[in-house]
Amino acid sequence: MTRSPATDPTGIRVDPRDGVPPEPREAPDQTATATEAPAPEPLVAEEPSAEAASAAEAAPAAEAAPVEDAPPLSDNRRRAQRTAPLFTELATLEKGDPRRERLREILVEEHLPLVRHFARRFSNRGEPFDDLLQVGTLGLIAAIDRFDPSRGVEFLSFAVPTITGEIKRHFRDQGWSVRVPRRLQELHLSLNAAVGELAQKNGRAPTPSELAQHLGIPREEVLEGLAVANAYRSSSLDERLSGDDDSPTLAATLGEEDAALEGVEYRESLQPLLATIPARERRILILRFFGNMTQSQIAADIGISQMHVSRLLSQTLAKLREGLLKD
Repeated sequence: MTRSPATDPTGIRVDPRDGVPPEPREAPDQTATATEAPAPEPLVAEEPSAEAASAAEAAPAAEAAPVEDAPPLSDNRRRAQRTAPLFTELATLEKGDPRRERLREILVEEHLPLVRHFARRFSNRGEPFDDLLQVGTLGLIAAIDRFDPSRGVEFLSFAVPTITGEIKRHFRDQGWSVRVPRRLQELHLSLNAAVGELAQKNGRAPTPSELAQHLGIPREEVLEGLAVANAYRSSSLDERLSGDDDSPTLAATLGEEDAALEGVEYRESLQPLLATIPARERRILILRFFGNMTQSQIAADIGISQMHVSRLLSQTLAKLREGLLKD
């Protein structure tokens, strides 16, 4: 005999397809039962009625909400849920307990992605990524050791300032080849961030005036902060001036004579000598070498002949040359 889908205590058969109980059925005809083959069991279960589905869902819903309706958890939230019992257990263990060291290792491995995130964030400031990762890991270990779960604060809120503070301290104490005041170090970091932000916004490198307006500081302070960048990293004397292997090293350029520097020396030596010549000869020199005037133009300006200008110019130059050689 085929099993009825559902039967209430009164013996009334309930058809789950319409949810309406039919009239009580009569006893089956024995001859019909003998001649008719029993209906086969359906290969696919019949879909329950709306009332049955509601009743089936009501019981599980009273215990817990369906997983599909729960909002997706972020990586940080899932990590916090996994590690919360570990922090609670860690707080109960003594320092010499070997289980404590094992729990610390597990917690460090769980939060290493957080350290990598901040190491990548600061890696564009001249320090190697591996060094920043190592420094950030030390900050993470310090945060794990000092964290107190009984205060009701999530570990992430406590660990982020500790990790970033350790990395920033590394920049302040170890990143500078030449020691500069802390105020200028912090200004240098602010300028680096502002340069990247304004360059992305404007599509070009920002000017010192734009940086000053963006940070709300004087332009002179911006120039001072930009100049501090030269003290951040030193260059090796063996470093080549270009990527080519045949390029000269920095040491090869040291000691080279600079023609411009020699000119500065001559100008400084000429100043006291110019003060010893008469005013007219000094004016002729100025008009000739700084005013780019010809001897005829100088003669017309001063009121003498061109020949006289030529003679005075030759005498004055000879006197200055003699004074330079004597020194």
